[in-house]
Amino acid sequence: MTRTVYLNGAWLPETEAKVSVFDRGFLFADAIYEVTAVIGGKLIDYYGHAARLQRSLSELGIACPLSEEALLDVHRDIVLRNHLDEGLIYLQISRGADDRDFAYPVKAEPTLVLFTQAKPVLNNPRSQTGLSIATVPDWRWERRDIKTVQLLYPSMAKMEAIRRGADDAWLVEDGFITEGSAATAHIVKADGTLVTRGLSNALLHGITRASIIDLARGAGMTVEERPFSVEEAQEAAEAFITSATNFATSVIKIDDVVIGDGKPGPIAGKLRRLYSETRLASAI
Repeated sequence: MTRTVYLNGAWLPETEAKVSVFDRGFLFADAIYEVTAVIGGKLIDYYGHAARLQRSLSELGIACPLSEEALLDVHRDIVLRNHLDEGLIYLQISRGADDRDFAYPVKAEPTLVLFTQAKPVLNNPRSQTGLSIATVPDWRWERRDIKTVQLLYPSMAKMEAIRRGADDAWLVEDGFITEGSAATAHIVKADGTLVTRGLSNALLHGITRASIIDLARGAGMTVEERPFSVEEAQEAAEAFITSATNFATSVIKIDDVVIGDGKPGPIAGKLRRLYSETRLASAI
């Protein structure tokens, strides 16, 4: 089935949705994006993603083409138009199209695109098997807190991990793990303490990360927000990632070192269940 795409106020078949070759998202990666999970036709953690979208736009000085209410309406409408029961909505806003110049154009109109992808989220097979991780150097720019479309290096890192027989990559800077190629990295110590890197410009401020930390604290867990090394991660009782479409998914191997007993951990599983239950209950 051909998907219906939203492009600058128009609903178009995906084969007819076109963006200018002069768009700065294409020429300079001058654009931001968000991904919102959909389960049962409803949006998961939407308001967190909407708030981060506004922050990213503000950091780059790009105006949002739609009001908060209109943007939510578009998200709901694209779910209905594509009969999306489970999957994700991808949103991208670029600064717009103008003749190529490193200086920002003054009057360019932002380009807004949304499309859907159907995929298993709630019952993602990886949640049952766990993930293997390869560590690679973190050679990205220093404003990783802005969710830009500058994703070439994370793609290269993931491909390097796959080449080494792993499922995904964790990025390492100054001996410490920053985050995954497209997810937040977490470990659980032997005493049950959840450790995740504190927020800074070094990593994306994950929406699912924030929800999982709140749920962990609400369940009585101790949470430490601090850097952790590859060695500490390999010696942890559990490791897992969080993201909009992975929720909490266990990591069972890091650089060929088996984590725990080599099976998805009980704490990651508990947090995944808590997240699923609470976010489904509050989905819009």
